[in-house]
Amino acid sequence: MNIAFLGGGNMANALIGGLVARGVEPRSLSVVEVSPAAREKLGAKYPIHVSTAPDAAVHRADTLVLAVKPQDMRAALASLGAGVAGKLIISIAAGVRLSALSRWLGGHRRIVRCMPNTPALVGAGITGLYAPAEVSADDRRTAETILGAVGEVVWVAEEKLIDPVTAVSASGPAYVFWFIEQLAAYAEGTGIPREAAVKLAKHCVLGSAKLAMESADTPAQLRKNVTSKGGTTEAALRVFDEESLAERFAKALAAATRRGGELGDELAKD
Repeated sequence: MNIAFLGGGNMANALIGGLVARGVEPRSLSVVEVSPAAREKLGAKYPIHVSTAPDAAVHRADTLVLAVKPQDMRAALASLGAGVAGKLIISIAAGVRLSALSRWLGGHRRIVRCMPNTPALVGAGITGLYAPAEVSADDRRTAETILGAVGEVVWVAEEKLIDPVTAVSASGPAYVFWFIEQLAAYAEGTGIPREAAVKLAKHCVLGSAKLAMESADTPAQLRKNVTSKGGTTEAALRVFDEESLAERFAKALAAATRRGGELGDELAKD
């Protein structure tokens, strides 16, 4: 498998590291990156081919991962010329729809659209993937291998579902970090030293997520298991209900989903 990355930022770094850790030969990987600092970082970390523009290594690759910023995608693809013929294209750019990618690639349709998240940087990511009918089962497995190098993968049946995937799991880490902030801030406000407050909050979230992953119980049942009648947890959850926190959270997710669609419209403009 020869894989070329168009863009060498954090997510490309994570994917390359994950692939190398899983036994992929570094010399089968290449990266096109315009930033000298990013090229230097990649070259120092992995024995891979790094270039400033598409070259023979890119043309030789059978899979091309699009990892440039969404707003730079059209210009970056223009530099490829006819070099995409016969390649599987995997896009990890947020908001850029398959129709736009295909148009910018001269009608190429062998494309998988992916939405990873930042926990991929520590090998604990989750990626939503969508592919049109033109993408074969073998190509789907290739996409799973590449994105699976940094975590788990989930396929969706319609491209429009990438927007709620973005709202839930790609933007989701920010919500979790915000929650950690609030737990720590309250603990510190009660007099608990800041270092201990942050540690309590981080490990609460880490441990709860680990328990949810490893338990056969549903998240709802795990919540009930912690909630004793008349106890402290019930008192807190009652406030959540009184403040309609679930409805407000759903409203926030809907806003993120809606914004994903709007970004898709904006990025698709010629």
